[in-house]
Amino acid sequence: MKQIFTPVGKVIGFINQSIAAFGISAGVALAFYNVVARYMFDTSLTWASELTIYLFLWSVFFGAAYCFKEDAHISISILLDALSPRVAKGFMLLSHGITFVYLLAVSFYGYKYLQLVIELEETSVDLEIPMWIPYSVIPIAFAFAAYRVGEKILYIFRTPAEKVKIVSEAEMILAEMEASAPEDVLDAVKKRSIGGVL
Repeated sequence: MKQIFTPVGKVIGFINQSIAAFGISAGVALAFYNVVARYMFDTSLTWASELTIYLFLWSVFFGAAYCFKEDAHISISILLDALSPRVAKGFMLLSHGITFVYLLAVSFYGYKYLQLVIELEETSVDLEIPMWIPYSVIPIAFAFAAYRVGEKILYIFRTPAEKVKIVSEAEMILAEMEASAPEDVLDAVKKRSIGGVL
């Protein structure tokens, strides 16, 4: 099973990261060009605004899908911290299961809506492209996110309750700081987080 999940996960991760990075970079560059052209040369690309919105939307949706892999979405773990490992594992499986069903439902109904848009031959105002192209981000990105949550469910299910790691936001921040912050700053932050500031 792992031999199947690993290569598929890598491909999905590459797609998520690539589209998110390209979307935000191209969107910013296009918006910057259009502003400069408008205020310095009294001209602009009429379709730039619409394309910028689509690029940002694709970047956000695929970036959010990638965040499921990194456990980077906001979560409240106070209740889980207070429970026994076995009960906490059960609650984690339940919450991930609900999330998985929700993501699959959005992906499925997004696909159904996509079929309707194709049938109606709806096109965008400025770019004059078929609207199924920008709308396809919903079924694809949510399906990728569901896949990531499915991976997490399998991981939690197979891992003994005592070894299931619940990472808080403070711990994630500290982990990021370890790579770049000086030791004295890191020690001070750890002391404050233990005291309940973070």
